[in-house]
Amino acid sequence: MVMTGEDHVTQIETSCFDLVSYLKEKKQLVEAALDASIPITCPEKIYEAMRYSLLAGGKRLRPILCLTTCELMGGTVEMALPTACALEMIHTMSLIHDDLPAMDNDDYRRGQLTNHKVYGEDIAILAGDALLSYAFEHVATQTHNVSLTNLVDVIARLGRTVGAAGLVGGQVLDLESEGKSNITSDILKFIHVHKTGALLETSVVSGAILAGANLEDIERLSHYAQNIGLAFQIIDDILDITSTQAELGKTAGKDKQAQKATYPSLWGLEESQKQAQILIEDAIAQLAPYGREAYPLEAIARFIVSRKN
Repeated sequence: MVMTGEDHVTQIETSCFDLVSYLKEKKQLVEAALDASIPITCPEKIYEAMRYSLLAGGKRLRPILCLTTCELMGGTVEMALPTACALEMIHTMSLIHDDLPAMDNDDYRRGQLTNHKVYGEDIAILAGDALLSYAFEHVATQTHNVSLTNLVDVIARLGRTVGAAGLVGGQVLDLESEGKSNITSDILKFIHVHKTGALLETSVVSGAILAGANLEDIERLSHYAQNIGLAFQIIDDILDITSTQAELGKTAGKDKQAQKATYPSLWGLEESQKQAQILIEDAIAQLAPYGREAYPLEAIARFIVSRKN
């Protein structure tokens, strides 16, 4: 890809965008909304378990993408905040269940003991179930100033994203692929487009829909999100090899231990990094029509390939 003078100037301007402050500001909004979304009531144990994982920190990338895209398309934070919280509830559910002994059997997540290590497998399963169901209730009851058509579209997309056509389907194929030596890049892409990419794509697209974006913008932002989603997973695969448990906040080297097919195992580390960068540049190209207004999305895309955890 040849960079023009205009591209170079744009990249310099984008590099001056203060992503750290932006993410900090948006994360504070999300954290406060998540904390308020699930008060502890009877039976206390299940609410405590739900809050334990939901409020355990993390980058909050999915809700932030939802808020950012909504604002880019002319909407407001208030419009998108319930959906942003729901996305994090769904993501947290997937992590709780992913860590269970029947899945990845992990002891640590975000630097602390996994949910089932604290509350037991039974309560962990129920906490995940409760977060998933509450995510839909939260969107339906707390979203205001959004057309009913757009709200129903978002709820339907959330359902598809988390089901057999999305996250669950990707997880099933991921489990079936463990220990097999004939996993191709196409199969690996299918796994991660569904298991990781689908929720990231819905995070971006739902924000646009809530703001009333047109079909052309939704398609463009879908393309952006699909690319950053796959790049995110490639970098995750790399970090599982190159980072420590302290850096990751979870057990390092789990992919190799579980004999999972990963992008580094197929392509090697250098080529994997290269492919992630190509995906990010393609994602950023989709943002060109929006100019400076899209700097947050561009900076987030670049952050995805430079992150250390």
